[in-house]
Amino acid sequence: MSKRIFSEEQVKELLGNKHVTRCSEKSTTYHKDFKLLAIRQYQDEGWSANHIFKEAGFNLDVIGQDTPRYRLRDWLNLWKKKGAESLSKEQRGGPGRRHGLKDLTDKEKLKYLEAQIASLKAENAFLAKLRKKRLN
Repeated sequence: MSKRIFSEEQVKELLGNKHVTRCSEKSTTYHKDFKLLAIRQYQDEGWSANHIFKEAGFNLDVIGQDTPRYRLRDWLNLWKKKGAESLSKEQRGGPGRRHGLKDLTDKEKLKYLEAQIASLKAENAFLAKLRKKRLN
């Protein structure tokens, strides 16, 4: 997450852009259609991330010069891994979303839970060793 804090005026400016669905002093949520458009312009037309955001009416002095590149990278990765629908879902964690099992496939859940079990077994073995050393 960026350390950039938007002023009240900057938040209003960002909310005035049709490609923004939400904006607070700490974060901006972009519309799914903009994300797809940005991916298409980047891949098919060879536009740079900064050019895409400028053409969409964003002030790079407000959002940051590096933000377009990082957002586009994230959107491309999501789109490649999970498809276009993933771009309309909130990806940030929220209350109760520590591990995000709800969003995983059965195969991914199994892999995650097996890793958890292995980690807990290793932790138990380590603690048992410590107890044994203490008693001796």
